[in-house]
Amino acid sequence: MTVPTIIQAMDHPKFFQPWFRGESWNGWRTVLKATTALPMTPDEIAFFKSVAGGRKPPSRRPREAWLAIGRRGGKDSVVSAIATHAAASFNPKGILRPGERALVACTAPDRDTAKIIKKYIESYFELIPSLAKMKVRTTDDVIELRNSVDIAVMTGNFRSIRGRPILCAILDEVAFLRDETSSAPDVELYNALLPGMATIPQAMMIGISSPYRKSGLLYKKWREHFGVDDDNVLVIQAPSHIMNPVLDTSDRDRQMIEDPARARAEWYAEFRDDLVAFIDPATVDRCVVAGRTELPPVSGVIYAAAVDPSGGSSDSMTLAIAHAEGERGILDLVHEWPAPFSPEQTVIEIAEICRRYNIRAVTGDRYAGEWPRERFRFQRIEYELAGLSRSEAYLTLLPAINTPGRIELLDNRRLISQLCGLERRAARSGRDTVDHPRGAKDDVINAAALALVGAALAPKSPAENWIEYYRRLNEAGGYNEPSKPEFGYELAPEAKKAFRVRVPTNVSTLLLSDGRTVHVDGDRIVEVPETDAIAYGMNGWERLNV
Repeated sequence: MTVPTIIQAMDHPKFFQPWFRGESWNGWRTVLKATTALPMTPDEIAFFKSVAGGRKPPSRRPREAWLAIGRRGGKDSVVSAIATHAAASFNPKGILRPGERALVACTAPDRDTAKIIKKYIESYFELIPSLAKMKVRTTDDVIELRNSVDIAVMTGNFRSIRGRPILCAILDEVAFLRDETSSAPDVELYNALLPGMATIPQAMMIGISSPYRKSGLLYKKWREHFGVDDDNVLVIQAPSHIMNPVLDTSDRDRQMIEDPARARAEWYAEFRDDLVAFIDPATVDRCVVAGRTELPPVSGVIYAAAVDPSGGSSDSMTLAIAHAEGERGILDLVHEWPAPFSPEQTVIEIAEICRRYNIRAVTGDRYAGEWPRERFRFQRIEYELAGLSRSEAYLTLLPAINTPGRIELLDNRRLISQLCGLERRAARSGRDTVDHPRGAKDDVINAAALALVGAALAPKSPAENWIEYYRRLNEAGGYNEPSKPEFGYELAPEAKKAFRVRVPTNVSTLLLSDGRTVHVDGDRIVEVPETDAIAYGMNGWERLNV
């Protein structure tokens, strides 16, 4: 029996035709002819050249095809047909060993996208009688066929691919692949798939996605192979309305007014000029101290701590601690509390860690208004608002990371992945901003950046440096007053604001945070430091105006 080509299957009423009716799919038919080296008409050749950079159609089936297509261009429908046809048309005789099963791997950046593709593929094996006979069973992730093929739809985890012979690998939305434990998950997935394709002659890899920024695997393949006559690698680039002529373009036109850079990427399949990778992963790797996951507290060292708060339901809450050695910033600790968690209990745990490092204040943003400050003060830890936005903290950190020996990072994969995943956006005003991509996280690197900036990178005036010098001498213990610098004048001590509380009748003596012991007299009103006033107030004591 002759196996139909994918084009014959798309046009046959007993196969895929009900899903691909009409001339609106002709563009895709031409692209699929190119991926399988089928003959084309002159009109199809002209169309092919218009979306392939002017190159000639491949003379034989390419090993790789990379399709940069705009949104709503029909990608998921075509991906499901490719996977189904590759699996159903495979003959394992002479290729697989006894008991071995080939894999059609459809990877997606998230579970929701993976579910869409799986439902499309399942519909073919349920509604097409000849395909239904091939199905052995279906699980949540795999469709098993009688011809020793498994169709697996999964998120893009390169670790789950290893060890399987790969018949067809489809990297759906590869430009948006994210992995909290990898700085280049698309490249690692690609490298994990290639060895599995080596033993199957007709094996093929298809990367299909809307473009994003000018970095990553899809952009690399486009830059090196678009418009190049190469029978091994085919690259296609086409706007949504070219691949889907019946598309309603009202959403596209509105977004072109609201956000032209984003719209041109999503609808016109153009790589974004306004987004670039914040930092080179190789530069980050040079800052990582291999095997170092945490440094214990050392007596006499002054530490800076920063937190990225969270309400506990969706995002993580993170703590980072760093210190300076000369001009060098050293990251000592990063700790993450993944959601869900109790915010109250997490603040208690953070306070306990801070006390081990002799830290009495943490830095953070304005998250949730007064809540973090109140909870930390109750634990006798001050919550200070960061003087820099997270974008400004990243931009302050960048030159230090680029300077050899200036920064030492921990060997923490989530920290490194989040740092390497940051994006730098060039604004029209000329002021760059840095943030994480849509759908990604930066809670670990945000806390780490604020801690490193606070410990070693915050710019200081000469006066601030002297103040910091005296403060560190005092906190290090065994204070002996050094000779004063020759400023030419005396600096008056800073006047400290007084805080008064009314002490309950059952308390006769107070031990204050500044080390003083105060005996309560008849009127029961005592002046205390601000930290004590806040703590006593939270315990119900009456606070009085000075």
